[in-house]
Amino acid sequence: MFYDSTFIILIPAMIFALYAQGRISSTFNKYLRIRGTYGYRGYEVARKILDSNGLYDIPIEQIRGSLTDHYDPRKRVLRLSRDVYEGTSIASAGVAAHECGHALQHSEGYAPLVVRNAIAPIAAIGSQAAMFFIIIALILNAMHIFTLGIYLFSAAVIFQIITLPVEFNASSRAIVALQGYNLLSPGEEEGAKKVLSAAALTYVAGTVMAISQLLRLLLIRGRRD
Repeated sequence: MFYDSTFIILIPAMIFALYAQGRISSTFNKYLRIRGTYGYRGYEVARKILDSNGLYDIPIEQIRGSLTDHYDPRKRVLRLSRDVYEGTSIASAGVAAHECGHALQHSEGYAPLVVRNAIAPIAAIGSQAAMFFIIIALILNAMHIFTLGIYLFSAAVIFQIITLPVEFNASSRAIVALQGYNLLSPGEEEGAKKVLSAAALTYVAGTVMAISQLLRLLLIRGRRD
């Protein structure tokens, strides 16, 4: 965004983010090469979990990209990348089950997910508008505008924090489903756990980065008073 001596606050968070990204990439690719004993495709894993929980009406679509898998709560659609949708690997099963976890959260009205979905539009607008106001404030030396930018950015930080329990809960549901429906053998479930733990680490890193950025903005604001 801009550089000054406070930039040092972001360095640990940036290193952590790089580590998290490297870990999910290596862990996912490792278990993407290991086929599950039962040979279920990611699509079949997801369909089994959804149907077993009465979510017959949620379609599963294949999308482009790698690790682009997600559940869309607005359209009630589960979208899986090709490696996950067609794959029979431990990684494919773990990721597919995780996204089903979000669908289960949505169907049950899981409170953190409800809150996250409610503030998502505000957080998206806030994070983009915040940078605009902050840059304008620094150019004009208008600290009241800078303060507005901090408030807007805070919405994005809150969104990141709320995302953590949502993601951890979805992963917990995934492991329970993989075990309960015999979609992976007992030994293979550990591999799925490692993939999901690595994925969760990226959300933790994103949260740490957001909090670090907020602290930096507050420090800059304090120095200018």
